[in-house]
Amino acid sequence: MRYTKEERLEIGRKVYEGIMTRYEAAEAYGISDDTARDYMRMYRDSNSLPPKSSGNGSDSYVYKPSERRPDLSDYESMTKKELIVELIKAKVAEARLKKGYEVKGDGPVKEYILLDSSNTK
Repeated sequence: MRYTKEERLEIGRKVYEGIMTRYEAAEAYGISDDTARDYMRMYRDSNSLPPKSSGNGSDSYVYKPSERRPDLSDYESMTKKELIVELIKAKVAEARLKKGYEVKGDGPVKEYILLDSSNTK
């Protein structure tokens, strides 16, 4: 069954607001759960709303970029060797973010934080 854009947005609103799960919407409207999720994303994007957490009690984490902007004076006072080390750290952090996690802490107290609740394998 084909739905108009307004009907898709209404289905998406219900899923986004938690009125029904995407699985309940799929069953009620005769669509797949992936389509219900797509309608929810369409609703969210058309209204410029933030992503919702899964709400299932898991330790999901939604990545929010740091509010702190780098200060150039921090880098100006560094030696060439220190700048190279910072560049390497930034590239490692970028690669980890692309893989879906980040690391807090150092050494034996490292904490790995998943950036979304989906399986990373």
